[in-house]
Amino acid sequence: MKVIICGGGVIGVSIAYFLSLVGAEVVVVERTGVANAASGKSGGFLARDWCDESPLAPLARRSFDLHGSLAKSLDRDWGYRRVDTLSVIASTRRNVGGYRNLPSPAWLGEDAAVYSQIGTPETTAQINPAAFTNAIMDAAIDGGAKLVNGSVEGVELTPGGDSVTGAIVDGAALAGDVVVIAMGPWSVLACQWLPLPPTGGAKGHSLVFDYDPSPESLFVELENDDGEMTTPEINPRPDGTTYICGLPGDDPLPVDPALVIPESGASEKLRQMAARISPELGASKVLAEQSCYRPVTTDGLPLIGPVPGIAGAYVATGHNVWGMLNAPATGEAMAELIVGGAATTVDLHTFNPARLTPLKSSGG
Repeated sequence: MKVIICGGGVIGVSIAYFLSLVGAEVVVVERTGVANAASGKSGGFLARDWCDESPLAPLARRSFDLHGSLAKSLDRDWGYRRVDTLSVIASTRRNVGGYRNLPSPAWLGEDAAVYSQIGTPETTAQINPAAFTNAIMDAAIDGGAKLVNGSVEGVELTPGGDSVTGAIVDGAALAGDVVVIAMGPWSVLACQWLPLPPTGGAKGHSLVFDYDPSPESLFVELENDDGEMTTPEINPRPDGTTYICGLPGDDPLPVDPALVIPESGASEKLRQMAARISPELGASKVLAEQSCYRPVTTDGLPLIGPVPGIAGAYVATGHNVWGMLNAPATGEAMAELIVGGAATTVDLHTFNPARLTPLKSSGG
């Protein structure tokens, strides 16, 4: 069985890795570079039980455990570590002392206070997302997978249009028994070729600072001088850097991931937000100014499963903020589905693409 995976983000490479474990012939097609979009620019925060009140709970719990086992079994370093996770209140217009229920890390400023602990090393962890995605792709290649640099421009179908025979890459046919659409928000392009529900892109900005504080992950409610509330997330990393995100963007999704850039003034605003929480952090050198688009669906749940009515066509996208967390379990379940006909580790019925109306009919 030859499987063509369209997209070199964390979902696509995770599917490739687990397929490589069962001997499938795998080709990952990526036009801009592995982990070039949200898979390389996210926070890399992992939580075992934060999805427990949603249909994502079994996927998240399985995936959290897989992250731990992968960190032990693969001889690669992607900054995996278990961490405490804290809820922080910060305000420049009122005294936050009354909210201080727990000791605050020394690197927080006077206007910030720890309100509660919302995760422990048993339930929350961190990874460097770009390093993780590249390491899993490398592990898949070690297992026989191939990485092809190219742009997927369509799928090849049988004359009756009810089964795939491959993909069109840079104008040429690439034969395959299975085609998996895993292009993040750009999976919407596949709606031209297959009867798929649409995906959208939610833009966010982030900064990476040259700053090495204590390792807690922070989720902050930040109030500025005008009373405006924002909710930045801060993740110090083992490599001596600190990541902050929490500023949305308005630009529409560009056609090419290479065209994604921060919006005017966004990086400076995010630095100001960091300085209100921790003056030391805000004054540190910025190593990277980033933006990316999270893939989202109309009902907030990912699309994971077969494309309705088209044998050999599958999709895995729309994971929103939990893509990095849920990638391993998605990859494992998709490999089971493609090779064995059913996922056994996680029930995928909730994420079946057939639950939503396709953007257009196949062949139209």
